[in-house]
Amino acid sequence: MAFKRHIDRLPIIPASAKKHNVTCPYCIVGCGYHAFTWPVNEEGGKAAGENVMATDLSGQQPLASDAWYSPAMYNLVKQDGRNVHLVVKPDHGCVVNGGLSSARGGRTAENRYSTARQTQQQRLTEPLVWRYGTWQPTGWDDALSLAADVTARIIAEYGEDELFVSMFDHGGSAGGYENTWGTGKLYFEAMKIRHCRIHNRPAYNSEVHASRDMGVGELNNCYEDAELADTIFVAGANSLETQTNYFLNHWVPNLRGASMAKKRAQLPDELHAPARIVIVDPRRTVTVNACEHEAGAENVLHLQLNSGTDLVLLNALLTYIAAQGWTDSTFIEAHTKEFDKAIKANQMSLDEAASITGLKPDDIRKAAEWIAAPKEGKRRRTMFAYEKGIIWGNDNYRTNAALVNLALATGNVGREGGGCVRLGGHQEGYVRPSDGFIGRPAPYIDDLLIKGKGRVHHVWACDHYKTTLNAAEFKRVYNRRTNIVKEAMDKAIGGTRESLIDAIIEATGKGGLFVVNAEIIHSQIGQAAHVILPAAESGEMNLTSMNGERRMRLTERYMDPPGSAKPDCLIAAGVAQAMGQSFAALGQLETAAKFEVFDWQTEEDAFMDGYHLHAGGGEHVTYDRLRAMGNNGFQEPATGYGDQGIIGTKRLYTDGKFSTDDGRATFMETEWRGLQAPGKKEQKRKFRFLINNGRSNLVWQNAFSDQDNDFVTDRYPYPFIELHPDDMSELGVTKGDLVEVYNDDGATQAMVYPTETARRGESFMLFGYPTGQQGNVINNGVNELVIPNYKQTWANIRKLSGAPVAVSHLSFKSKEYRPG
Repeated sequence: MAFKRHIDRLPIIPASAKKHNVTCPYCIVGCGYHAFTWPVNEEGGKAAGENVMATDLSGQQPLASDAWYSPAMYNLVKQDGRNVHLVVKPDHGCVVNGGLSSARGGRTAENRYSTARQTQQQRLTEPLVWRYGTWQPTGWDDALSLAADVTARIIAEYGEDELFVSMFDHGGSAGGYENTWGTGKLYFEAMKIRHCRIHNRPAYNSEVHASRDMGVGELNNCYEDAELADTIFVAGANSLETQTNYFLNHWVPNLRGASMAKKRAQLPDELHAPARIVIVDPRRTVTVNACEHEAGAENVLHLQLNSGTDLVLLNALLTYIAAQGWTDSTFIEAHTKEFDKAIKANQMSLDEAASITGLKPDDIRKAAEWIAAPKEGKRRRTMFAYEKGIIWGNDNYRTNAALVNLALATGNVGREGGGCVRLGGHQEGYVRPSDGFIGRPAPYIDDLLIKGKGRVHHVWACDHYKTTLNAAEFKRVYNRRTNIVKEAMDKAIGGTRESLIDAIIEATGKGGLFVVNAEIIHSQIGQAAHVILPAAESGEMNLTSMNGERRMRLTERYMDPPGSAKPDCLIAAGVAQAMGQSFAALGQLETAAKFEVFDWQTEEDAFMDGYHLHAGGGEHVTYDRLRAMGNNGFQEPATGYGDQGIIGTKRLYTDGKFSTDDGRATFMETEWRGLQAPGKKEQKRKFRFLINNGRSNLVWQNAFSDQDNDFVTDRYPYPFIELHPDDMSELGVTKGDLVEVYNDDGATQAMVYPTETARRGESFMLFGYPTGQQGNVINNGVNELVIPNYKQTWANIRKLSGAPVAVSHLSFKSKEYRPG
């Protein structure tokens, strides 16, 4: 790796530096950090009284010193219009990470916008409008009035169903409770927009409908439960790679048999038998290898099943556990319903399951024993965890339900050392008015756009070009439709505002699509937009989110946003105010009045209007109270406020009352239906390679803030595709070569990464990368609730070129975990 930061000395943080609470803006783990800022002409000293760490820095510091920070944790940024030093370093007092930082969170400072050090210069700084054949910078009033005038005219003349909206529903980064409320209030309260989609899927729905339908919210335990569990059962997730510090700080101690949580539970000895772990994944991930190192191979069971057959395995485990009498009959009787119906419908023998999954019957039996066989006469504590391999996989609704069935049957929901939880991507930060009017199933937005539906599209922090299925077709149609409007705007240049709007409206009647994009960078889908609105992100605004154990914190603003960029909630308020003026100008005063309730001046105003007034327990939560609780915050929902601050909820469902009308969790019938999404069976039959996909520790999601980040692009100038060396030989490719991945739905490119642990005929490709989108070869098949199947995709592979110069310096060593 050739990347160098060219920093040989870091300033010492003075004792007078400002200290800000920060939650890592990236993954769902939500590690705690502190941001320190101080004037550029000041510096601390080595003496303990001269630096913010109150530490003697004249000698070598110990390995895990809280006084240490790296060049990646430093930058020069604007604060109140002036340059200041910035250090963002991990908080050793945060119970989430205990001072650990990841390859993403540890680079938070250097990934901030800086004119002094030229970092993140791709950030949008001013509103842009399509003029004179390109995007021209302009003021907020001009950009908002154009967006609102066109949108209001379309709604007035053709109805609200002609407005399509794509918007985030997550926390962290540029999401959070403030921003989900701002956008939600705009589109679900001031308007009733049915044609909506989520940032990473083509409809406005949940990835975990089944779990919620059964009465089990998907984030129901706490990180400590990974330390207390006798067995961890994880399906469709690669936790070392994608929840790094959760794995290292909470799983590894238990896998080593030395969990502090076990000591707190008053188990007799300091060291205990390592926890057992069952990992369900068609790919041998770095997590498998790490667990074998930490727990011993004898305590790790990797069920390397055929892709898409998780449902079969889960039904077989339930069937076998029930037959052995290992279910928690007391819990089932007191707190659930329809158990017998589910057991009958979901019958699956070990032999039948083995024939479908490709697993050995004995391994399925062993997994059942590790999950549920009594341990020293007591019920085993098992934590069930899952992520994209399940929720973006085959027959995802039923597979999600089958896993919840297993957790309920063994009494492991609402119990210490248990839980049935998704592991997540982004943090969470959802509070919006009801979306019940959208209906179920929700409209398949990307498919409707392809079919020419909609005249206006508002896009908030989404990039369908990188993160949708059937992406090749979507991009082709979207470019054509948006270009119709661009050409009309070009012809109308020099005329009045009214003639420009008339031209746009006329173009939308000819199949055109007018696009407004709120973003932090000029994204790929943003290149099709006509109005672009620059957004602020975490650290540039006060932002609240919760992590994977529902731990809510306030990330305090510690720097200015670039240029005139604003928080999304205030952009939404600006859009609303402009829409009110547009409707008033059209004489629709009653409609205009609906947009009068967006008088927020700060993001805290949006928070108080949204979370404080509308979230469960929100009346106990304010910025001041969150600020006082630091990086440990509280676990949602809040139940009160006392001497120790906001009172939270460590685990859900400890009282046995679930989120259903009668309080009983519902078992579900989950019969096996084969490859369920349309077109998947035919694609598998026709093409040679499984093109599995997922994330890399180094890359944040779809690389939206990494696309011009040298540290990331130097390592991965192209998305990697992992192939077995024997498959590489047959294809005539070597490490670093560029290959084309193609099928009947589209084509994309990737960089070959030799991987001995890959199975023949199976590959793994980095998902959603700017220089090669795996979504191009995913067909348009979804389940009955329009949840996409991104995982079961098959294609052929052929060589495009030898290794380009951009990859000549790269290492292609094994990624396996090698401690010590």
